[in-house]
Amino acid sequence: PSSAASDQRDVYDKAFGRADGNTLNTGTMERPLEATRMENSTSSCFLMERRTRVKINRKEVMLAKLRKSCSCTPKKLKNFVMDFLPVLRWLPKYQCKEYIWGDVMSGLVIGIILVPQAIAYSLLAGLKPIYSLYTSFFANIIYFLMGTSRHVSVGIFSLISLMVGQVVDRELLLAGFDLNDDAPSAWGDGSLQNDSQSNSTAFNLTVAGMNAECGKECYAIGIATALTFVAGVYQVLMGIFRLGFVSMYLSESVLDGFATGASLTILTAQVKYLIGIKIPRSQGHGMLVITWINIFRNISQANLCDVITSAICIMVLVTAKELGDRYKHKLKFPLPTELVVIVVATLVSHYGKLNEVYASSVSGAIPTGFIPPKVPHFNLMLRVAVDALPLAVVSFVFTVSLSEMCAKKYAYTIRANQEMFAVGFCNIIPSFFHSFATSAALAKTLVKTSTGCQTQVSGVISAMVVLLVLLFLAPLFYSLQKCVLACIIIVSLRGALRKFQDVPARYHVNKVDTLIWVVTMSASALISTEIGLLVGIVFSMLCIIVRTQQPRTTLLGQIQNTSFYEDDLEYENLSSVPKVKIFRFEAPLYYANRNYFLKSLYRLTNLDPNLEAARRKKYEKEKQHLKKGDHTTANGLGMRETTLQLVPKQNDFQALVVDCSSISFLDTTGVNTLKEILKDYKDLNISVLLACCNPSVTDSLKRGGYFGKDCGSMQEMLFYSIHNAVQFAKDQKCAPKQLPLFPYK
Repeated sequence: PSSAASDQRDVYDKAFGRADGNTLNTGTMERPLEATRMENSTSSCFLMERRTRVKINRKEVMLAKLRKSCSCTPKKLKNFVMDFLPVLRWLPKYQCKEYIWGDVMSGLVIGIILVPQAIAYSLLAGLKPIYSLYTSFFANIIYFLMGTSRHVSVGIFSLISLMVGQVVDRELLLAGFDLNDDAPSAWGDGSLQNDSQSNSTAFNLTVAGMNAECGKECYAIGIATALTFVAGVYQVLMGIFRLGFVSMYLSESVLDGFATGASLTILTAQVKYLIGIKIPRSQGHGMLVITWINIFRNISQANLCDVITSAICIMVLVTAKELGDRYKHKLKFPLPTELVVIVVATLVSHYGKLNEVYASSVSGAIPTGFIPPKVPHFNLMLRVAVDALPLAVVSFVFTVSLSEMCAKKYAYTIRANQEMFAVGFCNIIPSFFHSFATSAALAKTLVKTSTGCQTQVSGVISAMVVLLVLLFLAPLFYSLQKCVLACIIIVSLRGALRKFQDVPARYHVNKVDTLIWVVTMSASALISTEIGLLVGIVFSMLCIIVRTQQPRTTLLGQIQNTSFYEDDLEYENLSSVPKVKIFRFEAPLYYANRNYFLKSLYRLTNLDPNLEAARRKKYEKEKQHLKKGDHTTANGLGMRETTLQLVPKQNDFQALVVDCSSISFLDTTGVNTLKEILKDYKDLNISVLLACCNPSVTDSLKRGGYFGKDCGSMQEMLFYSIHNAVQFAKDQKCAPKQLPLFPYK
């Protein structure tokens, strides 16, 4: 090796601490060395050795994992059970003196809030209040056993109830049932009885070869439990196959837009209870618009008693909420306003006989006790299999998001995959006990944390409060007006509806995210919640694609007296490099943005090599005609005039430096695009130099043959920094004398 190469190896040995005297044989290298020009006072070249990639036998790895997963030892079985039921790990370490007071207080408060909300949200789900109470009870118990978050409150949630209710209403209509809420009930005596007479229409349900006559209420809860069971199965399968990444496609803008759009739908569905009119429950696309049209058509039939009651309840609830928010730091626990309103409203309705005198719609009898468990119908599962998918994703995303938020705030960790299992079994197991889909709820979670919750023991306390109502207190809510429940639901939507106030600030921060929010919100409200969620996901992905299809492109200028370069349009006092153009492309280079890359490059450099090459060819052709004595052309112009028009353009640069620092990857089209501009500019005697390529981009270029068959020309084409490339371009005449940048022998 030459003395220069020897000096180069000495620099490498000193940099990497090789004190053993062993040097690298550049003549027979076992793995490539990448040398990078650095601005260094002691050396102009620095070698970096690429790590050897160990080839992995995927078949052997898969077999080893399979053998490991299939093996069963007592220790492994114990760990599996402990992981599947996290309560076995933390409950034995429970610090009773420190935690019990906060858990009991938060559990009682959440239980008190759960009861009126469960009864109210039954209107959204299109089911009897008893099923909402079952849902709240079982969800808290199961999440206590399987959840990894200490603070999340899992149970009935307004958005999930709405999604369940839309499927239930659709299937009831298809089965020929009347959606009139005031259909006679079989539970008039407050006991659990067969409900086959709960509607004048009966549905012959065939399950496993057996025919059973099923009434409206029976069929409605059958649809809800089948939907819940399938959603839970989806969530468990997502946990088994590690598909939690699906939640990454639900951005904050999509979730906020979906929640706001669904809130508008919920509000619209409750207006008829608010003013006491009877209109058909709209189904399908455009439900919000159709419902409002029906409301205004029947506004003259409004029940004055319900209107007055609603106005009073909303005024009391909103005032209490605002005062609670303003003085929440002084209050040890939130005021149970909903419970107070329900108790007072029930007493007034009962003793004032509002149902009999003013025809005000009431909740009716709520039975006590538990219905015997029942397996969800397989035939109904097939009908709702598609509807269960968005329900499963939304339920999981809200639960994991709230769990991560609480874990970050209180400095502990959760296991997202176990959360998926937990919420999955919170749907699967309760579906056998006449319950419907559940999720974590933001409002109750915030209340839980503010009242001193320490562990999920608080969930057990909340479940006990609900159980007390189920066993003894449920019949007391017979005279509760539905307009009061509607008021509770509407006031609980304040947080989501306030998102409209944040639109200007959101727009100021990011216009694209604001557009995603508006599109998702509009689709969720005007079409349907499921379609709105899908539209939001697709539109957000399209926005990402558009951003990469038309990314920012610019020419760079040099910061004076430094080795740094920045956007010439964004910064002043940048100096241009003579005879060198520096082009930056701020996106991956792939098939979708290839044309935009080329157009931007030609526009910013003011040179299209294809047009310039054609111009030069035509110029040479006309010169040949001139030598032969032909002084006219086919278009009738004189040869001298034509020649003047075709004079080749004098290039104001001799080297093009492409800043690849923002190019995260190249596909085959991207590599071919760079090879194309390399060839086209070479024909015009313009060098193309690449700077700041990451290793994956470099490997793609190697595999694509960008540097030639043996990569021998890599030292003249690839540089560690823009300044290295610019310096090389300035000294290009001396390039053969310099040390090779990527020596491959």
